[in-house]
Amino acid sequence: MTVNDVKPQDLVEQALSMSRADGCIVIADEITSANLRWANNTLTSNGISRAGALTVIAIVEGATGIVAQEGVTLDSLEDVVRAAETAASGSGKAEDRMPLAAADTVLSPGDWDAPPAETSIGVFADTAKALGHQFGRSEAEGELLFGFASHEVRTSYLASSTGLRARHDQPTGYVEMNAKSKDFARSAWAGVPSEDFTDVDILAISAGLSQRLDWAKRQLELPAGRYATILPPTAVADLMISMYWSLGARDAHDGRTVFSRPGGGTRVGDRLSDKPITLRSDPSAPSLMCSPVVFAHSSSAAQSVFDNGLPIHPTRWIADGNLQSLIQTRHSASLTGLPVTPYVDNLIMDGTTDGDDLRGMTEASSGRTLLLTCLWYIRTVDPQTLLLTGLTRDGVYLVEDGEVVGAVNNFRFNESPVDLLARVSSVGLSERTLPREWSDYFTRTAMPPLLVEDFNMSSVSQAS
Repeated sequence: MTVNDVKPQDLVEQALSMSRADGCIVIADEITSANLRWANNTLTSNGISRAGALTVIAIVEGATGIVAQEGVTLDSLEDVVRAAETAASGSGKAEDRMPLAAADTVLSPGDWDAPPAETSIGVFADTAKALGHQFGRSEAEGELLFGFASHEVRTSYLASSTGLRARHDQPTGYVEMNAKSKDFARSAWAGVPSEDFTDVDILAISAGLSQRLDWAKRQLELPAGRYATILPPTAVADLMISMYWSLGARDAHDGRTVFSRPGGGTRVGDRLSDKPITLRSDPSAPSLMCSPVVFAHSSSAAQSVFDNGLPIHPTRWIADGNLQSLIQTRHSASLTGLPVTPYVDNLIMDGTTDGDDLRGMTEASSGRTLLLTCLWYIRTVDPQTLLLTGLTRDGVYLVEDGEVVGAVNNFRFNESPVDLLARVSSVGLSERTLPREWSDYFTRTAMPPLLVEDFNMSSVSQAS
């Protein structure tokens, strides 16, 4: 049931029946969220919330009007529908206009009539129990734990005037945890994603953090410069997500991104890495499952409301080091002449089947190498080269001939993930991971550790 005790399916059907537009799309989203927080080795709060929103997309003579509103009731529904129609009537024809998807284009409609899926605070039962055990251990070892756990279940219902009906249930969960020494001089971060928290191992996370605090008992100062750097899966995820969000075909076609070909067109087919790296998305990937159909609440360079309900298939964005696909709507595909490859809500990098995990890659390294455990505050400096800047935080370590010898100061970095792919010298085993900077927006990733030559630490940072 919705927040106002009206079934979302009823709101959707009623909205469609009220429509006077040439075409109409309605999306109802029902969300329950649970959270658990802790600080100074003590649980501090927990809670659960509910939200519901309705999006009405009216199409009048090729123009679109979109109204999204929370807390819609049957009494207020007609106002929302008419507002969308008025907005469409006052707009010019949509550039991305296409025929609406037919009912038979939906790949996996789900159980339309079932109530929305939900979460509850009970999802954290085992996690809270494990935290209770770990707090005592950390206290005895002179360490403090801070963190939070979040679990959200979103059910989305999509319907259109062409008869299309699609439903998707999406669980999203993660844990982020910091460990600090009691004088706050040493700090380490770790995060893990989870669909249902049955696979969250608090004791293992804490053990990893405790090891990093031990490494940091020796503090070293290093100047800015270019260093051979080991990036763990979480840091690789933050960089590859930034690149993924720049894969919009329309922007590339218009010459606005790093994937634009000088003189016109896109760089599809260009070699980005000499390593056999594959960057792909797959709605059915185990533990990373996401919607197999397009749910678009608005149009942008990377999505179109006219594509709502189109099936999403596995897509290789990079294959064996070559750029193979861009994020395409039907409209951008008509401009570029490339296949329709919609945005997918997960991202997977593969590069080897017999490489090392992060520990093995670190132990196998030679000479002086940095181990950069996570990235923070990533921002785009130049979209046409995808130059990013950001900060290191909570753990940069110096590795000498495979042994961590101490923690070093933080840095500001300037790097393009596209250029970085050309300097990868080693690719490890891919594993499910949580990005740190983008965990609020994108959690379904699997990435390998990478050894990158000449990672650009542009200045020393005082961030702590």
